[in-house]
Amino acid sequence: MDISRLGNVSTAAVNQASSGDAVAIAVLRKTLDIQAQVALQLIQELPQPASNSPSNLGNSVNTFA
Repeated sequence: MDISRLGNVSTAAVNQASSGDAVAIAVLRKTLDIQAQVALQLIQELPQPASNSPSNLGNSVNTFA
């Protein structure tokens, strides 16, 4: 039985798997970039809160319990 061809088959399988992983990682990075852009746009579209409260309100924290 000639097993010399088996080494070539396993090398080809490893190369295909690593190139498949590289493609999957590239797609994941692109997806994360798009998601970050959309999140930034949503944050920028939020309205600014109105400050109708007195200037002394919210300046101190009561830590006595």
